[in-house]
Amino acid sequence: MKGRNMTRWRDPAKDPRQEPKSNLITAEGAARLRCILDHLSRVKRPQISAKVGEAAAQGDRSENADYTYNKKELNRVIARIRYLTKRLDELQVVDRLPANTQKIFFGAFVSLEDEEGETLSLRIVGHDETDTQKRWISIDAPMAKALLGKEVGEDITVLTPNGETFYTVTAIDYAPER
Repeated sequence: MKGRNMTRWRDPAKDPRQEPKSNLITAEGAARLRCILDHLSRVKRPQISAKVGEAAAQGDRSENADYTYNKKELNRVIARIRYLTKRLDELQVVDRLPANTQKIFFGAFVSLEDEEGETLSLRIVGHDETDTQKRWISIDAPMAKALLGKEVGEDITVLTPNGETFYTVTAIDYAPER
């Protein structure tokens, strides 16, 4: 059974990609996804459809690279629109503060200090809005799971590829970054 769709077999019980993802998202993240969906639907798809139509009008499609490329691009955009539409329907928008803002919950900006005294600032967000440059981590990440429910001054232990790392929570904030 050879083919381009063959992949390495993974045991579904042990495959981390099969773990259920949370359906939480911040209000800003949901708005961003809606803007992307709107742009793809109103701007990108019509532009690419016009390009496909122009390329198809040129004649023989089997040897028309412009047609082939734009058709693949159009299919990719349509698939992304379909995914975003479905995903936005199943997401639960968290648009209010938790009852106890002294503890770490979804949407919190957290400052941590490690054993060497170095600080780490991050935010706990939904799976769809993670961003490594901003240090926004998914609520499903091991670090976020270790942080949930903690208060300022509490210690956490996180298993990293380099071994266990210890952090102390130094600050918790729910205000958006300025």
